[in-house]
Amino acid sequence: MEIGSKIRIKENSHIKKRDNKWVVLITVCTFFISVTLAFISDSIMPNAKIAAAILILFIIVVTGIVFDMIGLAIATASEQPFHSMASRRVSGAKSAIFLIRNAEKATSLCNDVIGDIAGIVSGSATAAIVGRLVYLYNYDSILLSLLLTGFVAAFTVGGKAVGKTYAISHANKITFFVALVIYYFEKIRPRRRA
Repeated sequence: MEIGSKIRIKENSHIKKRDNKWVVLITVCTFFISVTLAFISDSIMPNAKIAAAILILFIIVVTGIVFDMIGLAIATASEQPFHSMASRRVSGAKSAIFLIRNAEKATSLCNDVIGDIAGIVSGSATAAIVGRLVYLYNYDSILLSLLLTGFVAAFTVGGKAVGKTYAISHANKITFFVALVIYYFEKIRPRRRA
């Protein structure tokens, strides 16, 4: 018996083929979201006080870290516990199953759209803060730019490393929390009349 001749590698049949409409939609949405956020950041940051600008930068970076963590949690969460919860009619369980079954789209939205846009906008916000500090206090722009960019990059990467560790070990809890937010949002959203 030849060992190699009978072995077939089974592809991941549970992974759906990429939906072309989703790719186009997410690309267009990313363009408009990034343009809008960059415009808001570029409008607010140059005129904001330094403390407010740093707070805005901090919020942008933390948003990227949190959504990176959410995306990874959804991708690694287990569907089985939520079936048990759904059979007991636990609020948010069906939303969690939906998220896990659509993990490719959920992670694309969280990690690629929100996470990457936060990274890009944080870069332009950092540049705006450097420009403001140089204008107000006549600091050395090169040294300040290097220090602030290095700090933001280190905080982002370190935060994402901590977030990834937490997301993998608490994937179901994070997914369920996000599912509950979606469930309650759906509940309070006004329904269209037929």
